[in-house]
Amino acid sequence: MLGAFASAFRTPDLRKKLLFVLLIVVIFRAGSQIPAPGVHVANVQQCLDAAQTGDSAGLYNLVNLFSGGALLQLTIFALGIMPYITASIILQLLVVVIPRLERLKKEGQAGQTKITQYTRYLTLGLAVLQATGIVALARSGDLLQGCTQPLLHDDGTATFLVMVITMTAGTAVIMWLGELITERGIGNGMSILIFTQVVATFPATMWAVKNDKGWWTFAIVLVIGLAIMAAVIFIEQAQRRIPVQYARRMVGRKMFGGSSTYIPLKVNQAGVIPVIFASSLLYLPAMAAQFNQNAQNPPVWVDWINNYFVQGDHPIYMATYFALIIFFTYFYVSITFNPPEVADNMKKYGGFIPGIRAGKPTEDYLSYVLSRITLPGSLYLGLVALIPLIALALINANQNFPFGGTSILIMVGVALDTVKQIESQLQQRNYEGFLR
Repeated sequence: MLGAFASAFRTPDLRKKLLFVLLIVVIFRAGSQIPAPGVHVANVQQCLDAAQTGDSAGLYNLVNLFSGGALLQLTIFALGIMPYITASIILQLLVVVIPRLERLKKEGQAGQTKITQYTRYLTLGLAVLQATGIVALARSGDLLQGCTQPLLHDDGTATFLVMVITMTAGTAVIMWLGELITERGIGNGMSILIFTQVVATFPATMWAVKNDKGWWTFAIVLVIGLAIMAAVIFIEQAQRRIPVQYARRMVGRKMFGGSSTYIPLKVNQAGVIPVIFASSLLYLPAMAAQFNQNAQNPPVWVDWINNYFVQGDHPIYMATYFALIIFFTYFYVSITFNPPEVADNMKKYGGFIPGIRAGKPTEDYLSYVLSRITLPGSLYLGLVALIPLIALALINANQNFPFGGTSILIMVGVALDTVKQIESQLQQRNYEGFLR
């Protein structure tokens, strides 16, 4: 990987693209440190330091992960990339449900452009809702549990509206920066911004482990983390290749076909999406309990959720989290990979799997292989996601354990994809054939 980056910097046009990506990343991180108008920075920092030592920090762990620590600091980029991720997931699910969106997806580039436009609109709508909720929590004092100091200089309506507009505009700027990276840089812009925000919290959490547990625990965590990353890279690269042959056919006076290829089915076909779905679903009851625990007579379910679904080291929480990840893995794979459509396309272009007849037998075979390969993929995702929870129970680490399952999956996935794109562009410029 380092060799690919070194070769890319020696190529003038690739060097310009990489420097452009670094410039956008610097702007992105600078915006994540600028507080929104009306925020009392000193009080926010003091309450944030106190909250990170308690049990309330884990409630916003997932959202704060995707904002690089900017959410709880109430910066102009506080929402981070999370509204865009949510909008993209919703649109992917709606494409399967709404026939018009399914037709747009099949129209090629023009239809994809329209779906991207819908994603932008939905992102802004979700950003308004999330910004309103975050600012309302900050104004009422419920954003950081146990904080008694005011987080805003003024809790008036004007300040409220200005903060909501600022955070929403910050989300729009993040979308624009991500599209600039995709058009003029290397790699997927949104993925690189997510990678930036995840990596931004990594040094601080590693140093917190050293300060709390000492150098020996720090070294052990580092070695275990590197081993986990190597295992994740191995699994992410693993795939089942289904061979496909295309029969020769005459079109006019020319002969086409006769080639052999394969369908690559990854072991982790769903990526990090099931972990995000399961984490988001488990945070909903915890947030509902937080809003009701200040009442004079809190309901019985509030105590039950606080006992079993707030602390990540509880066995019931771990089992529920693991089961949800397996369920969402099967669910997401079923809507992203369509065996009937793949079998129909193969039949249309004269392709067949050796030993399997075209049509319904091919569809059944693909469904069988996909279900068999999704099981180890879902178990792998569940085990990786439980790493920070197991660490929480064994070494009493905080909820922001540096080698968390979501952060490792994002770092490895984005890094591998970016390196592959760099290598493909290097091969176009320095192709080594038979004559060297």
